[in-house]
Amino acid sequence: MDPDSRILANSAHGRDVDSLMPRSALNDPMRKTSRIRVLVVDDSSVMRRLVAHALEGDPGIQLAGVAADGLIALEMLSQVNPDLVTLDIEMPRMNGLETLREIRKRYPRLPVIMCSSLTVRGGTSTFEALTLGANDYITKPSTPRQGPVVSAGSSAESQVQILNQSLVAFREELVPKIRQFFPSLSNSRSGSSSAAHNAHPRQRIATGPPAAIVIGVSTGGPTALANIITDLPSTLRVPVLIVQHMPKVFTRLLAERLQTLTKLKVSEATDGDVVCAGRIYVAPGDYHLRLKRRGTEIVTTLDQESPENSCRPAVDVLFRSAADIWGGSVVAVILTGMGQDGLRGVEELKSRGAYVIAQDQNSSVVWGMPGAVVTAGMANAVLDLKQVIPEVLRRL
Repeated sequence: MDPDSRILANSAHGRDVDSLMPRSALNDPMRKTSRIRVLVVDDSSVMRRLVAHALEGDPGIQLAGVAADGLIALEMLSQVNPDLVTLDIEMPRMNGLETLREIRKRYPRLPVIMCSSLTVRGGTSTFEALTLGANDYITKPSTPRQGPVVSAGSSAESQVQILNQSLVAFREELVPKIRQFFPSLSNSRSGSSSAAHNAHPRQRIATGPPAAIVIGVSTGGPTALANIITDLPSTLRVPVLIVQHMPKVFTRLLAERLQTLTKLKVSEATDGDVVCAGRIYVAPGDYHLRLKRRGTEIVTTLDQESPENSCRPAVDVLFRSAADIWGGSVVAVILTGMGQDGLRGVEELKSRGAYVIAQDQNSSVVWGMPGAVVTAGMANAVLDLKQVIPEVLRRL
């Protein structure tokens, strides 16, 4: 049996697997700056082991320690000096939200990734964590304790196989989410602060006032959007369309959260919405958001065609559609986020004369998406988050 299957077999049979933790990682007092040190906080011994094992597969990541609740985690922070924390939400004594508040008081810049179940309750708590300063989130892998991934009649070997597949998928999502906060240790393209000097020859900008604002954002997006939405005037004369990389439950909560911060009408887009000035439309999770003409009106359309850049909704899809509808009469904004979704859509908009704004590196949680646009020479302006909407309004 391979190592993954052996460990998952132990988990499937309910053994306490904390004893299998790498002692050298837990007790090493010397900080190894070449590796990302992660503190795993979860009340479930099975989940602690699954997360730890997912980390072991990457040579650039080191397990700094494990904690069974928030109080233990807070005590351990100064002892193990982690670079990042993965944090469960539902825990005894001190839950994840309470722990996050304390972490932010003591260590405001320490990256925190929340681990939660993809349920309405889990989604609500996770979204609250994002508003409290969590940097990202990940959905927990399914285990026998958590849910019906494994049926009661399944054999031990089939349970191991299913759980092993769940762990592989979890690892493939978790490791990039950790590495995104440490671009100097990553091989992925993340851009650099000098990228603004590598601009392509200046391209034309469409004349006349823009007809729409389109925004693409990912990691750190809920906080970034909350910060800029209040700067939009109630008399805004154009529609705003947003793609935020999130699953379905989260995008609805995002729209509801943004609605509390502005007098403009904010809603999760539905199929066939008439696009109106002064309205904000958030692409729903798991659906691409596109636009089409219907007589004299422009309406939204939703579909579940293949993900682009491993994303659905994808920024590229919305931006290309906006280019088809409005040509270059668009202000495109790329905010904080991992990867380079939005780059191809920006190129299409830019070729038609659109004005492109990218968030700068210092104010971004992750300078992946805006960094890719800046590196490609597609940004007309590279701005601190606080300057984004004033520049948008100047273009209007």
